[in-house]
Amino acid sequence: MSDTATVIEAPSTAQKLTAEFLGTFILVFGVIGTVVFAAGFGGGEGGLNVGFLGVALALGLSVVVGAYAFGPVSGGHFNPAVSFGLAVAGKFAWKEVGPYIAVQILGGILATTVLLGVLSVGPKFDIVIFTGASTGYDELSPGGFGLGSVFLIETVTTAVFLFVILGVTSARAAVGFAPLAIGLTLTLLALIAIPVSNASFNPARSIATALYGGGIAWTQLWVSIVAPIVGAVIAGLVYKLVFDRTKQLTA
Repeated sequence: MSDTATVIEAPSTAQKLTAEFLGTFILVFGVIGTVVFAAGFGGGEGGLNVGFLGVALALGLSVVVGAYAFGPVSGGHFNPAVSFGLAVAGKFAWKEVGPYIAVQILGGILATTVLLGVLSVGPKFDIVIFTGASTGYDELSPGGFGLGSVFLIETVTTAVFLFVILGVTSARAAVGFAPLAIGLTLTLLALIAIPVSNASFNPARSIATALYGGGIAWTQLWVSIVAPIVGAVIAGLVYKLVFDRTKQLTA
């Protein structure tokens, strides 16, 4: 009588990229769908009127379910800033950053395209709602905040987000709780940042909404790409230098 063991093969590149595509689709579909149909702000008249709190919860929940579903396959980035920051920290291969970012952007665009399709046959179709859902400053800021405030909040919140990701996925962290911690962190950060910038932390999410958000969304898109990347780089460098130092052993 012989014992048999199940061998779990490492995910292929195609599987990783598909997981990132699907995870980013879920994230953007969940967050922007909540804004479009239920939030009751940003140009919409959602009947549920869940407001900022509802959108923040939608963001956190979308990341939690996506991370639990696809994290074991791809790492569950779903965000170009996360992929970039992890590479800076030495936790992700640079050669995989480009393909990850490409499929993340495509997943986000598919999500807003599906939402546009739903809206287009609805009773109150108005593409301007994607302008209200876009991230930015001045006219695009729910609280009317300027460029400096938006750049700062997006940089700092993304850095905090990366610190949490790096911490809860380290060898010292408790096993199995990373997606929950990451989702709760995003909910907290969104509650802070939505009134200021509409809460991006994610260039793929910002590109996906700006695609249908019109000229002003496109002209301000750069800040929702640059600031999260800057925050991710800061977090990656600090974590690598401070928390991830290895002791040199001498014989």
